[in-house]
Amino acid sequence: MAAGLTKRRTPSNAAKTAGTAGDQMSLPLGKPPAAGSARTLTVARRAITVHFVRHRRARRYILRVLPDGAVRLTVPGFGTRAEALAFLRRQLRWVDLQRYTAARNAASVLFRGELLMLRTEGIPARDVSFGTESTRIRDGESARQAAVRHLKSLAARELPERLRALAGRLGFRVKRVTVRGQQTRWGSCSASGAIALNWRLIQMPDSVGDYLLIHELMHLRVRSHGRRFWALVEHACPDHRHARRWLKAHESELA
Repeated sequence: MAAGLTKRRTPSNAAKTAGTAGDQMSLPLGKPPAAGSARTLTVARRAITVHFVRHRRARRYILRVLPDGAVRLTVPGFGTRAEALAFLRRQLRWVDLQRYTAARNAASVLFRGELLMLRTEGIPARDVSFGTESTRIRDGESARQAAVRHLKSLAARELPERLRALAGRLGFRVKRVTVRGQQTRWGSCSASGAIALNWRLIQMPDSVGDYLLIHELMHLRVRSHGRRFWALVEHACPDHRHARRWLKAHESELA
């Protein structure tokens, strides 16, 4: 990609992520499935809901299993529906494993690098807790939806403070920080110096989240992702390669 952290997987992992342009980190989700793109297909005696998404800049077919067990199948501009389905059939074993993981994660949430089981109280359930955190379940919410809402609230309070603390240590001044629910970015740095962070950073170990914060701070000095940029990242965050490996290994657990 022209800018940002490119996620490359081996063929055995089945999903490879195409890059996007701009000074941002790229989430594995890509764009959300388009409305009306879903089809329920029978593949090797399995009923699978497939969201076909054509991405003209994708360089390969990309599979992602969504939290509800459906499959997002990205088709490159040169690809065909028939080739996409053939790719899906070749990866059914991986899809089955990911669907099992998604079902397991429905009763858990990732927080500060730990996958925590959700505990509910009351009949019907009115409160949900995980680790040392607890929140009320609102009408119409599932326990996991309530937990995710709580995480977003924590992120909105915590991440700007963490970013500014790192900025002070590294000699940067940050004009504006926002926390959002981006579907395709870990974070972004605008030409004016405003930084937007993805709330999901709070789900990561602090060392991994700090790497992403440092990455965006370095864009205040260097807009591109050339050698000078990565030299600055290396100096400020010597273990950034470990952080990138963690992101690749745990992306399916992020809410």
